[in-house]
Amino acid sequence: MRFVSSFAAMLLAGAALSACATAPNPAAVHAVPAFDAARISQDIKTLSDDSFEGRGIATPAEEKVIRYLSEGYAAAGFQPGGPNGQWTQDVILNRFVQSNVHASLKLGDWTLPMTQGREVAISTRRPAQHVSLKDAPLVFVGYGIKAPERNWDDFKGQDLRGKILVVLVNDADFEEPALNTFGGKAMTYYGRWTYKYEEAARQGAAGVLIVHETAPASYGWQTVANSWGVPQFDILRQNAAAERVPMEGWVQRDVAVDLFRRAGLDFEALKVKARSRDFQPVALTGASFSTEFDVATNQVTSHNV
Repeated sequence: MRFVSSFAAMLLAGAALSACATAPNPAAVHAVPAFDAARISQDIKTLSDDSFEGRGIATPAEEKVIRYLSEGYAAAGFQPGGPNGQWTQDVILNRFVQSNVHASLKLGDWTLPMTQGREVAISTRRPAQHVSLKDAPLVFVGYGIKAPERNWDDFKGQDLRGKILVVLVNDADFEEPALNTFGGKAMTYYGRWTYKYEEAARQGAAGVLIVHETAPASYGWQTVANSWGVPQFDILRQNAAAERVPMEGWVQRDVAVDLFRRAGLDFEALKVKARSRDFQPVALTGASFSTEFDVATNQVTSHNV
């Protein structure tokens, strides 16, 4: 199932409303659409204004977004396509709120307590009341990709059950577009954080730490901290335990580099090796990760527009 929540629909709406900006009545909808950059910009500015309160799902702001989009579509000459002549379609989601987050890295006598939003950003989209991982071993799995159609497998059949996978964001072509393994520098779905977590669940991992790097992620650490420090959402799943890892996380690059160094590894050298089909997972021998946090899970109704 795929859904477009009201806050995610903003960019789609901007383009759609702009395309129909010259069509003030239903008859004109069939005219050749003209995209207006100024109109697209205005839609984005409006929806990103503080008065829309961040466009959060299942918040009072969602209704503001729905109203703006619906009125815009109506003005452009569209008719509502939802049930009973409505502009929206109900979408039931699971909502996850994590609290009391504690996390640490350990290697020998060295321990690094980590603060949520500073060194690490931790969340879950797996129904639970409490998540507890104690001294889980860490394994670097490159880009964390298994793509048979591209003859690519970062896991090489290793048993990763119960382990924390340390992965790179994006895919190998970002650092070296000439490889053209994943179609060049443009990110494929394999490069997205959503895929990294999904594949880790298929591998039986206990969790994932994506190493944040601004360029390949295309956003800074503050975006990560802000995005994963708030409630997370997911569609309803028949078997969420098989499709979601208990812990989804990001870790600051400097923290990862230091951890690798303490484990006798060179982070930058391993990044280069990870660009090859021959890459083999690398255990961070002696290193472990622990985390505990509470989770409040409930169902909410969001809306497709």
